[in-house]
Amino acid sequence: MPSFTLPRAARITRITRTHKVAVAVLAAAGATSGLALTSAPDTAQAASEHSPAAVKPVSAKGQPAKADDAKTGRPVTASVADHVKVTAVEKQHSAQQAANRSAEREAVKDYPNNLDGWIRESLDIMKAKGIPGSYEGLHRNIMRESAGDPNAVNGWDVNAVNGTPSKGLLQVIQPTFDAYHVAGTPDKLTDPIANITAAANYAADRYGSIDNVDSAY
Repeated sequence: MPSFTLPRAARITRITRTHKVAVAVLAAAGATSGLALTSAPDTAQAASEHSPAAVKPVSAKGQPAKADDAKTGRPVTASVADHVKVTAVEKQHSAQQAANRSAEREAVKDYPNNLDGWIRESLDIMKAKGIPGSYEGLHRNIMRESAGDPNAVNGWDVNAVNGTPSKGLLQVIQPTFDAYHVAGTPDKLTDPIANITAAANYAADRYGSIDNVDSAY
């Protein structure tokens, strides 16, 4: 078969066209790559926008849970325990205050302002001071000495003659009252409580108890 060779100008023209086609193909490929690279961030951004957000822990009350609460229950447990302790201490303190007020009310008695009240108040003071005596012993001697009159005065016995008349419920003279006056009672001879307790104190010193006195003493 006879060979056929293109003229040089034809070959150059063919090569030039081939190069142009190749360049066009490369340019198209480059444009496609560039388009792909350009669209990649948009795709990633869209994927990011459609991705579900991270779910935060939520407490039982509907509020976002704290980091400590999500990791461990210790802080919450400690807080509740501390609150319980404080509440218990407050309740105990309140109960103690109520008990103290109750004790104070019981300690402060209200005595009637009559012979019965005077004797009972005197007995409580005598008990606190360690002075012996009973309701019966006091009442018996009071009725004999003054008939229950706190202002009774004996103006005829030897004491009266000597200038120190016996006075009060248990007919006590001033020197005896001064010597046996019980601290905490009024410093007045004819005061019912002061007179009874001083007389009982004197009788305890001389006779062992006011209960042992059955006549003038």
